[in-house]
Amino acid sequence: MVEDQGAALQQKSPEEPRGAGADVVELEYTPVVADFTSALRARKGASKAGRRQYWVIGGVAVAAAVQVAEVVSGHGGSPFLGVWLAVFVPLILLSPWLMARQFLRLAERQGTFRVSVTDAGLTVATDNSTTVLNWVAQPRYRETKDVFVMLSPDKNAVGFTMLPKRAVRTPEDVDRLRAILDRNLTRV
Repeated sequence: MVEDQGAALQQKSPEEPRGAGADVVELEYTPVVADFTSALRARKGASKAGRRQYWVIGGVAVAAAVQVAEVVSGHGGSPFLGVWLAVFVPLILLSPWLMARQFLRLAERQGTFRVSVTDAGLTVATDNSTTVLNWVAQPRYRETKDVFVMLSPDKNAVGFTMLPKRAVRTPEDVDRLRAILDRNLTRV
């Protein structure tokens, strides 16, 4: 009888699917500017302050249209507005890239990032530190073409963790990672 139970256990275990809690996706990467740029753009779209910047860009576009209409109609126009537009618009559009360069300088000191993602949360280990995050710490996420970005719950998404898609071990891991994030976080 004991032999029958042992044989039954041996037959069941290889064929049983792994439970949701056993699913692990591992990433290993050295950050690059493009990772941070994509993450910061995603964060900008998910935060109130970032969305306000889009309104500012819209206002600047309207001001530029008014400026062009004044010049075309022969009513002159303010040269100050033209200079302001020439400086302000590129600065807003380039801000994620400029900030990404600053983040990269900080991240380079950490060396290689090794991340394990499970249904319990994630562990980020670098050459100098290890951090464990439960899903409560960053309960929402956004996906871009290049990265998954986990975001803190505050309205400006001050805290974020990026998970570059290029860092997964196999292409199927991107879908597994998305499934874990969908089970545990809110997509924004």
